[in-house]
Amino acid sequence: MRIALLLLPLAIGLSLATPAFADDAESIDKVNGSIHAEAGRTYGSLETVNGSIHIDDRARTGSAETVNGSIKVGDGAQVGELTTVNGGIHVGRDLRIDGDVTTVNGGIFVDRGGRVAGGIETVNGAIGLVGTDVARGIETVNGDVTVGAGSHVHGGIHVEKQQMRMISFHKRDPRIVIGPNAQVDGPLVFERPVTLYVHDSARIGAVTGATAKRYSGATPPAQ
Repeated sequence: MRIALLLLPLAIGLSLATPAFADDAESIDKVNGSIHAEAGRTYGSLETVNGSIHIDDRARTGSAETVNGSIKVGDGAQVGELTTVNGGIHVGRDLRIDGDVTTVNGGIFVDRGGRVAGGIETVNGAIGLVGTDVARGIETVNGDVTVGAGSHVHGGIHVEKQQMRMISFHKRDPRIVIGPNAQVDGPLVFERPVTLYVHDSARIGAVTGATAKRYSGATPPAQ
């Protein structure tokens, strides 16, 4: 899993990549402290080691990266890659992400109208999408995954086998839900036991390592 390589570049100062639109914009680089990108403004990359990153509505930024902290992005923003190690990532409505969304210990949520140009990855943390388009698939080890109503995931879903050295915060098998009118192009590959629910109106690719349980209605059965 590519996410396992996050620790080295983040620990030595994080990446310097910035989308072309932000080449002349202010970048923010800290070791200790949170970062706040104000509404409607344009920034370059946002980087900290110990601190959270908050990007307001309609802001435009390059990559946003931290080691110990969460990332929160408001509605209508345009951002680059979003990366943290210890912290969750919460993305608002109608947002464009020009890269991957990755975390090790923390959940990821993308609200309705989101467009993710890369993939979404966690190790220990749930992934939730509502009406979101993901270009390069979903990967996790211990996290639940909800491809919510109207979402479209290109590239499939991959739940990797848990390694002995990994610390799991889950005492049950991951729960994978493909919701109403959702679509997953590509294979759904499960290298460890999962519980897979697929809505009657959803469309998915070939499944390996699990048996899909079909359901109707707004929510899957309680586990």
